[in-house]
Amino acid sequence: MQNRPSRRTLRADGDFVNSDGSGRDGRYVVTGAAGLIGSAVMWQLNRDGVDDIVAVDRLGSSEKWRHLVPLRFADYLDAEEFFPRIAADPDAFGRIAGVFHLGACSSTTERNASYLVANNVRRSQEIARWALARGARFTYASSAATYGAREHDMREDLDPYGLRPLNMYGYSKHLFDLWMRREELDGRAVGVKYFNVYGPNEDHKGTMRSVVAKAFEQISASGTIELFKSYREGIADGDQTRDFLYVKDAAAITVYLGRTPRAAGIYNVGSGVERNWRDLARAVFAALQLPERIVYVDMPEVLRGKYQYRTVATIDRLRAAGWTAPMTSLEDGVADYVRNYLVTGTALGGESDAASSPLPTFSATR
Repeated sequence: MQNRPSRRTLRADGDFVNSDGSGRDGRYVVTGAAGLIGSAVMWQLNRDGVDDIVAVDRLGSSEKWRHLVPLRFADYLDAEEFFPRIAADPDAFGRIAGVFHLGACSSTTERNASYLVANNVRRSQEIARWALARGARFTYASSAATYGAREHDMREDLDPYGLRPLNMYGYSKHLFDLWMRREELDGRAVGVKYFNVYGPNEDHKGTMRSVVAKAFEQISASGTIELFKSYREGIADGDQTRDFLYVKDAAAITVYLGRTPRAAGIYNVGSGVERNWRDLARAVFAALQLPERIVYVDMPEVLRGKYQYRTVATIDRLRAAGWTAPMTSLEDGVADYVRNYLVTGTALGGESDAASSPLPTFSATR
């Protein structure tokens, strides 16, 4: 599919806006392009007819490269090549319409604070300065982890200096949010606070994979799903809640915000609906057409004092920005993910290449 032509209008500042509101012409840069959200953003851009994309990531010896195979883009660069190139020649990639900066260390258990600051703060500052100096739209991944232990009132307009992230990952994202605010760049960019995103192309994330992926693996091995017991009075085992967001929705919203000139500042990106872990487990069993076998296990002591029993995004600001599409339900998102990607081993965008696979069978007596 080729880029679709669109009518363009000259703005008062001398730049052009396309008839679809997507801003100026040029190519897109996506960092973290082979990751869970980055590859989904590439997939969404392709669906929108955009393939003039510079994909940036660190593939190393991982299997992330498989996520790029079904996608269309102009060039791929390793991050260690990309950053020196734009530092040496800011115009090396020509006219840039927008940058989706989704590449970072996303491990919430990473304990090397220096590494997290270098990757999630300093590198983000470099690419923000570069993108905005080029007049490009700059959209970056923040995180709901910046809200810390807060279980209610997760609004974007809270005093950012009052937020207390619980781990260094969340703090590194918070530091960059604060820097954008201090430098008065937040009005020229979009920061996306993702909640619990799940979906295809997360197989490389190891222990940071979603519970959907882990549950599928557990069922494959034992026919059961393990969930943490509750240690809070009045909340039953499995009743702890999260805001689960299918990655296809996350990508569509990210691209929308990144291509909508009037959108600026921080946005929560979640479903806006809290669902409990038992709902999620049941959705996985239903997707596999298997009877429910949920086992509740002790939560590690190290987590008990930091564990959140409720998270849900307030998405009023997202709706006010013009995003009116309904969110994929947990049941529909899990069914799509399990049946069309986990069972088949298919990367997002490779659906037409995958042979039709029957659902696996497991012994009910395992």
